[in-house]
Amino acid sequence: MGKAIVFILGSIIGSFLNVCIYRLPKGRSVIFPGSHCPNCTAKIHWYDNIPILSFLFLSGKARCCKAKISFRYFIVEALTAAAFLILFIFFGSSAKFFAYAILVSGLIVATFVDFEIQEIPDEVSIGGLVVGLVLSAAFPSVLNEGTRLNGFLSSFFGALTGAAMIYAIGILGEFAFKKKAMGGGDVKLLAMIGSFIGWKLTVLTFFIAPAFGAVVGIILKIKDGKDTIPYGPYLSLAAIISIFWGEKILHFLSYGMF
Repeated sequence: MGKAIVFILGSIIGSFLNVCIYRLPKGRSVIFPGSHCPNCTAKIHWYDNIPILSFLFLSGKARCCKAKISFRYFIVEALTAAAFLILFIFFGSSAKFFAYAILVSGLIVATFVDFEIQEIPDEVSIGGLVVGLVLSAAFPSVLNEGTRLNGFLSSFFGALTGAAMIYAIGILGEFAFKKKAMGGGDVKLLAMIGSFIGWKLTVLTFFIAPAFGAVVGIILKIKDGKDTIPYGPYLSLAAIISIFWGEKILHFLSYGMF
């Protein structure tokens, strides 16, 4: 499978992720009806639905009613295509590539939905958790295990670790600040992440995420006076860092500092 094919595949998946981002918060099917204009509901023809290119050719406006097309559509398609390509460069056409491509797709949906409505759809987190457990059992090499049982157990403990850590910090935060610190969606999201990457990288993800969330939180507090921020996007970013560089980071922390 060549790099160009992977990039095209990623852009096509990104187009579907846009549908998920738009429809899941509304409780609508991501399959039916087919692609249509969200402004005038006219059917979108295939030549206006080519990932990345159609947005550019149409200058960001719907052909049917000239309504402005959200730039998010272009960003998600290009981001997914780039992510797939980078995963392929790192992992080749291995089980890890396919598993991480599914994980990253879920993280992209979770990130954009969380930014928009401060919620993470269960279809992404719980559905992704199930997929992570199944894939790790079917392809234990995803978690560097040799047997299917060990692959499943590693995935299960990764999910359990992720859920427990976020839940615990939420309880501590609520006790310290007398208000809700973490949402249930974050608990389920890190559980999903853990099912794909195992407990060690999940712990690393847990500790990396605040570095991004704190910076954004401080900026928003100063600028807009906001006390809460969606945390899913920073867990997602930390998970992606763990996927690509987590093993090296853990090796450095284990040996390079001592």
